[in-house]
Amino acid sequence: MTFVAGVLLFIAAMLGGTLNAVAGGGSFITVPSLIFAGVLPVEANTTSTVALWPGSVASITAYRQELAKLNRVVVLTLGIISLIGGILGALLLLSTSQSTFLYLLPYLMLVATLLFAFSPRITKFLRNRAAARQNTLYSHKIADKTSTFSWRSLMAISVIQFIVAIYGGYFGGGIGIMILASLGIMGMENIHEMNGLKTVLQAAINGVAVITFIIARAVVWLPALVMIAGAIVGGYGGAYFARKLDARVIRVFVILVGTSMTIYFFLRSIGIL
Repeated sequence: MTFVAGVLLFIAAMLGGTLNAVAGGGSFITVPSLIFAGVLPVEANTTSTVALWPGSVASITAYRQELAKLNRVVVLTLGIISLIGGILGALLLLSTSQSTFLYLLPYLMLVATLLFAFSPRITKFLRNRAAARQNTLYSHKIADKTSTFSWRSLMAISVIQFIVAIYGGYFGGGIGIMILASLGIMGMENIHEMNGLKTVLQAAINGVAVITFIIARAVVWLPALVMIAGAIVGGYGGAYFARKLDARVIRVFVILVGTSMTIYFFLRSIGIL
């Protein structure tokens, strides 16, 4: 790895860590950057996960006040589900060939980009539909310790979180948005508390995936160490300044990056690039 490549990977990880802390979508930048640097597709994904995970952990400290308000039963339940799903997703990735993953990559990025772009509408539609069928079953604020919540609602969201966790252990692009969308369906409305819980669950999923990848020796360590430093800087700084940033600007930027990378890897998969 050259000095220039190292600097670019550091910057890419810093941007990725910032996006993950604020809205998600950091993998849109880090995975392509590693592939451009010559890392094989599967190892690019595993190395990206390792690189971004410390940034997710660093982001948790910036949300400690919001996390203190969350219902511990909900956090523990979704946390355990996230750990199990994350391991399964990581094992699935390790069993995937390089050519297969490179073929799947543009589709994975397309799904993640579309989910990111339309998550507000999807969340609103699902929440209204659930409320109409179950008499405002999801209308309670589950983040409030003093509020009541439906165990049926918790079980339903656990199933969704399990699927999200498998996806997160496998690829993870846009996982933050998926978690935020599922928390919105559950009834959470405070965006800062949602971001705090999202950060914890994302760190849990990526954490068990990181352990799995390290045990399997599927990490390219030199780029990983460079990107870990960048992701920590971006992760903490992004979470700290999240309240001061214009959410619309962030969303447009992530959508543009996700769309550009999706188009690039589609063209690459059919041999044009």
